[in-house]
Amino acid sequence: MSALARQMPPVANVQVNGIDMAYYEVARGQGVPIVFCHGFPELAFSWRHQLKACEAAGQWAIAPDQRGYGLTSRPDTVEAYDMEHLAADLVGLLDHLGIEKAVFCGHDWGGFVVWQMALMHPDRVAGVIGLNTPFTPRGDYDPIASMRFAFGEDMYIVWFQKPGEADAALGKDVDKTMRFFMRRPPEDQAFPPSGGLSIDKEAGPATTSTFAFRDMLAEWDKSDTANQLLSADELAAFVETFEATGFTGGINWYRNFTRNWERSAHLPTRIDHVPCLMICAEKDAVLPPSMADGMETRIKDLEKALVMGSGHWTQQEKPEEVNRFILEWMGRKFGG
Repeated sequence: MSALARQMPPVANVQVNGIDMAYYEVARGQGVPIVFCHGFPELAFSWRHQLKACEAAGQWAIAPDQRGYGLTSRPDTVEAYDMEHLAADLVGLLDHLGIEKAVFCGHDWGGFVVWQMALMHPDRVAGVIGLNTPFTPRGDYDPIASMRFAFGEDMYIVWFQKPGEADAALGKDVDKTMRFFMRRPPEDQAFPPSGGLSIDKEAGPATTSTFAFRDMLAEWDKSDTANQLLSADELAAFVETFEATGFTGGINWYRNFTRNWERSAHLPTRIDHVPCLMICAEKDAVLPPSMADGMETRIKDLEKALVMGSGHWTQQEKPEEVNRFILEWMGRKFGG
């Protein structure tokens, strides 16, 4: 039995939108369902704590391995990972489960997807929960060009645009890659206000690259066990899975930044029809709380919460706080 299977509910599979999607479900039929959408490099497994809490609370919850990840299909073409496909996959999952509307909760890349669900498929969305990832307005410029300008050529999202390069680097030693990413922030490290991935056009072009994960990973000593987030069994679930699948599927999401931007000019710029919850993490250097400033001007019904002491992997670092925020909000908004 795999490390993943030992720690998750039974997996189910469904044919949706031209792919075979794997998903995990608890408390079926109990209340308005929550669909949990993971980020990179993650899996439905990243929501294991939330699934357990939802099951205990009698709250219907579903966590899919999204397109390109885990036990779900990995199409070959880059364009198959654009936002239209990612959103349509979730609509197909709702159709399969007989769900008219769901609350969508997303972390990291999954956060981008759930905010777009509210714009692209408003009739299927009952509410949105952003974890770390804020709802931001569509920019005036190609996002990859903007990131290259602001953060440099070696910034990880810019680096990811090079075919095959990041895929090979991350896949060379999956155990090291997952240990490198899945770390808590040092407890004694000060985190001054940071713009994270926010782009300041007035600041001028980067002189040195920011978020240069390629070099950081290469230089990092794998034997460094400080601030490791995962237990041995949890680490094994990620490592076994990504050793089998590689990282190309997830990286292909990043290779659609420009395409998504080009194809989204017609979408609404506000969310006025559903309640939303934004959960920020105090010490997330990539998606800091400051990135959520101003969301209340673009969302009619918005609540915010802050998880103190957490870095980027908030639902795994501070599951009790995240679960409490989600379930209390669900209870107030939907009576669940």
